Amino acid sequence: MTTVRPLNEDEVFNEMKKMVAFIKQEALEKAREIKVKADEEFNIEKAKIVRQESLNIEAVFERKMKQAEVQKKIAQSNHINKARLRVLQERQQSLDTLFEATREKIFEVSSDEEKYATLLEGLILQGAYSLMEREVTLRCREADVEAVQFAAERASQKYQEVMKAETSFTISDDYLPASSAGGIILTALQGRIVVDNTLEARLNIVKEEMLPQIRVTLFGHSPNRKFFN
Repeated sequence: MTTVRPLNEDEVFNEMKKMVAFIKQEALEKAREIKVKADEEFNIEKAKIVRQESLNIEAVFERKMKQAEVQKKIAQSNHINKARLRVLQERQQSLDTLFEATREKIFEVSSDEEKYATLLEGLILQGAYSLMEREVTLRCREADVEAVQFAAERASQKYQEVMKAETSFTISDDYLPASSAGGIILTALQGRIVVDNTLEARLNIVKEEMLPQIRVTLFGHSPNRKFFN
């Protein structure tokens, strides 16, 4: 039978050293495992943060680019609108100048007595066709009374020939102002029906009817217009 003897002091010390070395080795390996795992988790988290920040930067950049593009389009639109408005204003000024010159010209119409008498006859007859009343009152300039009387007689005859009906014209003493270019205002049924055939009124009618054609003649067709009358 083998007898177990107790360890002496040196043997105990050696065993203790072995145990300490083993524990130390285990601790080092465990520390390395923890460090490796920590590094992996750190790298993963860092990659997430970097990716998220990259996405944030891209989003901010994209938003700023869109804002810059919007501002650019707004600036371009404002510039185009201002230029277009300036062109429209210049065109309107040209038209106003044209019609003002025409308005001044109509004051010369009555200076040719023969042509003016023919014009008065036509204006009276046209107004009579519109009214189709037996009694019509004529308003004219006081200076035109004699010419209007003559024109009314001729118009009455032509009206009767065409309409097979009679109409009588009476010249009102409520004259058109001397500043008028001339022409006639016809009324019937005690002033309830009115036909304004003054030269100014006829010019306004021509202006409204001819304005689109005048614009095309002066400025050409608008590139934005798809349909034409």
